[in-house]
Amino acid sequence: STDTTRAVVEARLPNPQLHYIYEETLGLSVARNAGAQAAKGAILAYLDDDAEASAGWLTALGRIYEAEENVAIAGGKVTLIWPPGRTAPKWISTNMSGNLGAYDLGDDVVYINQPGLTPRGLNYSIRADFLQKIGGFDPNLGRVGKNLLSNEELYMTEKALSMGFQVVYLPDALVAHNVAPARLEPTWFMSRSWWQGISECYREQVAGKAGWQQLRWGGERFLRGTYKAVKYLPDQAQSFENFLYAYGQIGYLTSAIRGLIRPASG
Repeated sequence: STDTTRAVVEARLPNPQLHYIYEETLGLSVARNAGAQAAKGAILAYLDDDAEASAGWLTALGRIYEAEENVAIAGGKVTLIWPPGRTAPKWISTNMSGNLGAYDLGDDVVYINQPGLTPRGLNYSIRADFLQKIGGFDPNLGRVGKNLLSNEELYMTEKALSMGFQVVYLPDALVAHNVAPARLEPTWFMSRSWWQGISECYREQVAGKAGWQQLRWGGERFLRGTYKAVKYLPDQAQSFENFLYAYGQIGYLTSAIRGLIRPASG
């Protein structure tokens, strides 16, 4: 970290439950792996620095692992805290609020069987032995500096389900996420969508789906998103959501083309 993290943490080090671990390599997945290596517990819980956990957060997470040994990953509901004096802009759809961290599958426990419903990384837990077994979080996915790479949790859910483990949504493991004012700008959502496309392309490549077919997939999604963006123009939020979907496919296609050129040039 290149900010004031060290100073902030060291000011709180008299707390015996707090341990500061410095990782010189930037990257969310790298940092998570560093924390996992230093941790001594059987269950690893991750919380973003701009998130506020409810009083029963850790209890709710721990309970599911104690009750069911086949659970590898669990995460909880996430609500949003808007900046002071701000409310949700009208151009942000319900689906787009997920880019800000919102995550709500209802008030009942859900056993996830679709990777797209995976728990959010800002409210996330995983068995340490499972994480070790699969080699940790992929450092090629997840935030690095100011880029907005993602899909690391989705990839972990895919791995867990393919190996016969369970992934669970826990409504009682509640966390509130503070939305940064800078993220309430259309340009931030555009950047987020661009990097989402790149992340999706890489995830497919890791799964052995790289190739010319990615150009067809991305092209079809781009056309579909563009069509819907125009179709729903009267609905500002719906139109912008589909515009972002199409824009993200440009990032996806750019990454796919680079993937095709790189082996040939090597």
